[in-house]
Order: sequence, then C-alpha cells, then structure tokens
Amino acid sequence: MAIVSVYIEEGCITCDACEEILPEVFHVTDDTCFIHAEVRLDGGYDRNEGKAGLKPETLASFEDDLLDAADGCPVDVIIIVESGEAAAAEPEEAAAPAVEAAAEPMVSEPIEVAGDDIDELLSVGDRSLAILFGSQSGNSEELAAKLAKQAADYGLEGTVYDMDGFDFSSLSGMKRVLIVCSTWGEGEMPDNAEDLWQISTKSPAGSLSGVHYSVCALGDTSYELFCESGKEWDEQFEKLGATRLVDRVDCDVDYDAPAAAWALEALAALAAVDGAGVYHEDMVEAIKAHAAGDVGGADGEDGFSVPVLTAAAVQAELSIFRYDPEQASTGSDTWVCAMPGNLSLLEALRTIKSTHDGSLSFRDGAADDPSTAICVNGRLVLPGMIRLDAVAPNRDGVLSLRVDPLPGFEVIRDLVVDHWPMERRRESTEPWMVAATREGATTMQGPIGVMDPNVASALHSITDFSSAALLQASSDAVPHANGYLGPSVLASAWARRNDPRSSHSSVASLDSILGSPNGIKAETDLASIRRQNGSGVVISEALLDARTHVLEQDAFTGRHGKHVWWYAWTLKSSGKVNDTVLYRQVLGPIGLIGNLTSGVTARMMTGFTRTGGDMFYDMLAMVAPPAGFGKMPRQFNSSVENHHEVVAIFNELDGRF
Repeated sequence: MAIVSVYIEEGCITCDACEEILPEVFHVTDDTCFIHAEVRLDGGYDRNEGKAGLKPETLASFEDDLLDAADGCPVDVIIIVESGEAAAAEPEEAAAPAVEAAAEPMVSEPIEVAGDDIDELLSVGDRSLAILFGSQSGNSEELAAKLAKQAADYGLEGTVYDMDGFDFSSLSGMKRVLIVCSTWGEGEMPDNAEDLWQISTKSPAGSLSGVHYSVCALGDTSYELFCESGKEWDEQFEKLGATRLVDRVDCDVDYDAPAAAWALEALAALAAVDGAGVYHEDMVEAIKAHAAGDVGGADGEDGFSVPVLTAAAVQAELSIFRYDPEQASTGSDTWVCAMPGNLSLLEALRTIKSTHDGSLSFRDGAADDPSTAICVNGRLVLPGMIRLDAVAPNRDGVLSLRVDPLPGFEVIRDLVVDHWPMERRRESTEPWMVAATREGATTMQGPIGVMDPNVASALHSITDFSSAALLQASSDAVPHANGYLGPSVLASAWARRNDPRSSHSSVASLDSILGSPNGIKAETDLASIRRQNGSGVVISEALLDARTHVLEQDAFTGRHGKHVWWYAWTLKSSGKVNDTVLYRQVLGPIGLIGNLTSGVTARMMTGFTRTGGDMFYDMLAMVAPPAGFGKMPRQFNSSVENHHEVVAIFNELDGRF
C-alpha cells in the first residue's frame, strides 16, 4: 500500500524529532507541529487535520523518511494515511490506485464578471476580510474598527483580530488580510504584536501564498525608525509568498487623512478578490464607484455595525489594595476571574466592583483622565489607557497583577489617593505668569508677542506629561520627604523660569524656589523619572539642568556643591569616583602622609579652593580620620542627613553606583 497523506493529532510536545528527520515536510513551532504548504495538494499550512493528500513528487522523494519520522515521534501523534486505509473508510467505492488518490483536488472556477455587473462578485463565495491590529496606545485598534465598518460597503465581512493570541497558522486559509500596526519606542513592535511577529519569522517561505494583503503603518517622524513595525510586517508577508495589492502607507501622528485615502484603495482592491481567491484588477474602479454610490445604511441602530473584536479570554489574578479608614488597617483582597485580554485595567476594576464587591473604591473617570493613575506590579499607569495583559507576563495561562495606590500620596480608601498635598505644593510656587515687556509683531489682529519656535517647543516638552500625579509619584524622594515640592511642580517651575515672557522678579522668585531645601536639590535620583513614558527622558534632562543651574548659582559652596565638587574633581584627577575618600577613610592620618606623595593633597588644596569657599570646612579634616585637607562635610564617624542626596550625586556622576 502506498502513502497518501500525513497528519498530526493533538498532543504534540514540540520535540523537534520529526523536523530533524524530515524538515522538508514538518515544521515545529513553540506550540505544535505543522505540515508545510508546499508539499500538500491543498496548499494549507496546519496539522493537516483535513488529511489532504501530499504531492506526488513529495511522496516519490520522501516516502521512507515519512515512515521514519512517524516512528521517531515519542508521543505517536504523527499518523500516516495509506491508500488501503482510505479505501476501508469508504467500502462502497472501489479502492483507487495510489496515483489517483494523490490527484489534484477540485478547485472552484473563478467568478466571471461581465460589464458593470459586480453584484455577483461582491456577494458570492467567501467574502471574509481579516483585519489584524498591533497597537500600543489604541490608535491602530480604533482604525481597525473603522475599517471593519467600511468593509461592508465593499461587500466584505470584516473581522478585527487582536494580534495578541492570534493563530498565525490560520492566515494561510485567508484570502484577504489588512494589517494596521503602530511602532513602539525606537522601532519596536507593540506589546500585543511581539509574539505573533516572532512566530511569523519562523514560518517557511510560501506559507501565505494564497493571501492578498496591504499594510497601514502608524508612526512618528520624530523617531529615527519611522513606522518600522509596519514596514517589517509588509516585508515579512511578501517573503512568505503573500500578494501585496496596494502599497503600504506610512502615517505620521496625524494619520486620519492618509489612512482614509489608503483605505479607499485597499478595500476596493481586496473586494476585487473573488470567492476562489482570484484577483480581478479590472474591476477595482467599478467597485470604488459602487461603494461610493451605495447609500444604504448599515445594520446598527445608529447607522453603523460595530465589529466584534476577537480576543482570547485570560485568567487574571488581581490582588487589590484595601484600606479601612475606621480601623486604620490595610491589606489586600484577591480575585481570580476570566476576562478578555484587551480589557483595560479601569474596565477590569469596574467589572470587579459590579460583579464581586460593590464596596471596592477607586477613582473612576474617562480613559485618559490623569487623576485615575494607579500602581500595577510596581508600574505607574493610567488604568484606562493600558490593557489588562500589558502589565504582567502570562505565566501558566494566568496573569498575576498587584494593584496599589500611587506612592507618596495620602490614601483615602482602597485605591483612591488625595492629590491635594501636591496641589498645595504647586500653589506655593505661585504658578501664574508675571509677564515682562518683550518684543512683538504687528499683525492684522493687532500686536502679538513673538517667540523662537525652538524655545517654544523646548518649553512645551518640559511640561508635556500626561499626568502630574504619575510624574510626582515616579520620584523616589516624594514618599519620604514631606516638604519636597516634587518633580511635577518643579518641572513646571523650571519651564516658567526659562520662559522669555517671565519678568525678572518672577525669575528671581523661581530661582529661590528651585534652590530651596525643598527644591530640586532634594530629589533623590532622576533615573526613576527617566524610566517612565516617552516624556520622562525629556523631563529628567530638564530637572538635571535645573539642578545644575541651582548649584552654579551657589558657586558650589553649599553642602550639595561640596559633594558635587569633591566627587567631580576626584573623578577628573583619578578616573575613579570616591577613591580619595576611600584612601583617607581606610588609612586615617597615615593616609594624609601617603596622599602627599600621590598628589591628592596638592589637588585638594589647589582645586577645592577655586570654589570661593573656605580652605577648611571642618576641623575634623585635620584631627581625626579621615584626615586631610578639603571641604567635605561631616559624613564619616557621624550620621549624614538626607543621605539620599549624596546617592543622587553619585548616580549623576557615574552610572556604576
């Protein structure tokens, strides 16, 4: 008996045994094993559960290897179908010769369209359209939903798929696919698209040979790798054998107009693919006219049909902070529930409140409400703007999330925090404009002040953060320094201080605020701010500039200036942060004598006096370890107040700390 087909049952353990024996037929992924499309008569790419026959040339070349691969499977899920088995399954028909059993399957003829009659083309056969979105902030998801609504005008049945959890192998059976993908960070895939992308890079060439597609890429020209993710999807689909019907469009931040123009072309072209997967290019213009003249409404009551967003449900274990104001006690409650992976955190909290515990308290509001900020697994987020499965890894099919209030804020109840202390600090900086006389220009609307565009952009970027509460909570010093004004207040003050419209008196007042004990010098470590969203880098740089400015105003003679000058000079002289301090700390008075020959004392006596301060800061430097010249404040053999400030200086000077 001759081999006809091969298929794979459930239970594959992805051991790679079959692929090692016969990679021309078997392909193993992280999840299961597949049969290559190029060896099958149906051109499919899956486990071949339909038991499609193998091509005659494949059987002629690899018949013995197929048997070896089946024997090598440790779990016996590779099943060889022979011609006798096929005949036994259908006893009423005579057993067909092996060659006939492997004959080409019957393929339906392409739909013939004559003249301007396109009703048959737009209504007969498979009219499905798969729309896959990769999104970080929600723009791609929103655009995908709009495309699904428009698809009905072109005789297509649009279905929106979240890339997260999507079965890549199912694409081989689809005739029409649209990709809408944004780019995250410096050319990275969005979180929900990364896994699917990795699977696609491991797929064999030709696996998408029957697919027609087009790509809409969303990005930001301010980044070096503009629309990189969309470009990668476009190239990958082409590598896998798919047919590009409309060229990719690369959209900037204002994507509405270019995306709309692309949609008109892409939907019309994909609509010209008939039910058998044949592209009728000569019908594209007629389809455009048909769609433009179709005044019929959609199925929904408001004139639109809302597409179903397909997303797999995930098991979520949510541990939520609870606070009892009457008992002044804290703790956490934990719920385990199944929710769609694309559900926002805010929607998840609403679901728990409505179905499990009506006493749960949290600050509710619009999706982008800056006051709804919370802490999830140590990450500061706006819960309405982030997906449930984007803040925790999926381990054994369960998402584990710990939901807490923002650090550094007074807790009122459960997740609700009091923003009023932050507002009082902001109020203390007198956050209103005291304008100065400046140059202007005469326009048709009257005199108007002028400002250099680069200056205006820089000032705007300093205060361009989505939530003042999030920025304030990102500081490591805020929870421990009650008087500290905080980064959100100081960033705004620094922007006003550099605004050319501010008066001299206002600038002097802001300098005093920034240089006060509760000003920028009280910040522990700007790295915690820098790690936040995209604006965190700009804001941390601005706050570092503010700190440098304050120290320059004091001529480096204050306590913070002494720290900066000491360690900066030591780094400059020796290349090693704090080696002089360590030398003197270990050897004491003997170290002073040793420093005479090493040149350290000479550097201290000449270099440290250039700050304009006293030669001796403390007699401790002369009579007790660590002995030596210099202006270091008491920090050895005695406690150091606000030691976190010293740590901050270390971190700014040398990333090794």
